[in-house]
Amino acid sequence: MAERKYGASAPETETTISGADWSGQDIARQSHTRILFVDLDMTEVKNTGAVFTECTFRRARFNASVHESAAFVNCTFVSCKFYDSSFTECKFVGSMFDGCSFEIMKVVGGNWSHVGLSGADLRSASFRGTRLREADLTGARCQGACLRDVDLSGAWLNSADLSRCDLRGSDLSAIEPENVALKGAIITIDQTMTIARALGLDVRVD
Repeated sequence: MAERKYGASAPETETTISGADWSGQDIARQSHTRILFVDLDMTEVKNTGAVFTECTFRRARFNASVHESAAFVNCTFVSCKFYDSSFTECKFVGSMFDGCSFEIMKVVGGNWSHVGLSGADLRSASFRGTRLREADLTGARCQGACLRDVDLSGAWLNSADLSRCDLRGSDLSAIEPENVALKGAIITIDQTMTIARALGLDVRVD
């Protein structure tokens, strides 16, 4: 299993729920703490304001689920599926993902700071206006993904592949061009200055 940043252990759970079928349910404003969910089916779930704290999800299915103003704080996701799921203004601070799939997942706004997405395949995922400060994106595959207006300050991006990724409006201050694949990435004129300085170039107006 992938580790959290700095080798921190996943929070211990206190209760186990196996094989629950929540598909199509409205789980608005529910609250769950330190629960291990095994094979949870959240397909097409509607979630407004539910809070999951230090929970672990193993093989959960979030396919086509819709989440707004919800929180998954310091949670662990193992072999979960997020196909066509959407998260609007949600909080995932400190959560870790291991062996998950994110096909056409859509994230708008929200705080995903300190998340662990090392090695994640985000090629068809979309993040817009999301805070990903100090996120672990080491080795993440983001070719052709959308990371627009994203706060990537302090993010771990070593060996990440951002080829053809739409990075317009995002904070690229953490990028070390020699350690990140950037061929074909879409950026703005202002962002070229950040990349040039990271390359050690002496940028002058004239």
